[in-house]
Amino acid sequence: MGRLENAKLLAGGQSLVPMLNFRYVIVDHIVTLEHVPDLAGIALHDGVLRIGAMTRQRDLEFSGIVAEHCPLLTAALAFTGHRQTRNRGTIGGSLCHADPSAEQPTVCAAHDATVELCSVRGRRKVPFSEFGIDFMTTAVEPDEILCAVELPLWRAGHGHGFHEFARRHGDFAIVASACLLTLARDGTVEDASVTLAGVGTAPLRMPEVESHLVGRRPDAETVREAAARTASTEPVADVHASSDYRRHLARVLTERAIADAANRARGDMT
Repeated sequence: MGRLENAKLLAGGQSLVPMLNFRYVIVDHIVTLEHVPDLAGIALHDGVLRIGAMTRQRDLEFSGIVAEHCPLLTAALAFTGHRQTRNRGTIGGSLCHADPSAEQPTVCAAHDATVELCSVRGRRKVPFSEFGIDFMTTAVEPDEILCAVELPLWRAGHGHGFHEFARRHGDFAIVASACLLTLARDGTVEDASVTLAGVGTAPLRMPEVESHLVGRRPDAETVREAAARTASTEPVADVHASSDYRRHLARVLTERAIADAANRARGDMT
């Protein structure tokens, strides 16, 4: 990548190949990562889940480590493409493709992840909040590859919720909402993370929703009030949905995601 002009990396190919077919991407060189085994793997260390960029989505979907320690990712993968695409697709490919509606970047944003970028110049780590620069544009330099992503884990017993709406199962979400919650001993929300996909050029954290939840009991009224704060978003409009429709979906799906996370944190559902 350091010496080739106009080169593109091929991970799973589930996004790049269609884009090549449609001439959305035109490259002079394709560099496959298929035979670099060190770029794949799932490891848990000191409260951080490290996932190699070439780890297949199917491996993540059925990983016991992921299911136990990062259940939000397991839940989101159920909405990611189809079995055939998950067999080939990789988490690194999804993050670098950077579709604003994709599920895996949304989970990384929710977990305040860090990405590790590598080149002949060395390695550097970038907070995921700084990884997405614009629509389908990331902080990866032309001579770099994404080696791994690290997700700080929430403590055992936290709740999670993930909801999305798509035209067909397996399509990219029109809007998706991801939520993480921990509860204090008195039943109030101790910490919260709420992230939207499909409303901007990258996954969008909702601090105003999170702050409304913290310190309150997550009853139906509080959850409705928190979800209503997604009205501050200014979603994009395209052929699939208007801004108003996306804003409506953001509120409805966020209310459901928060409710699920609260129920799981209370032990009311698995």
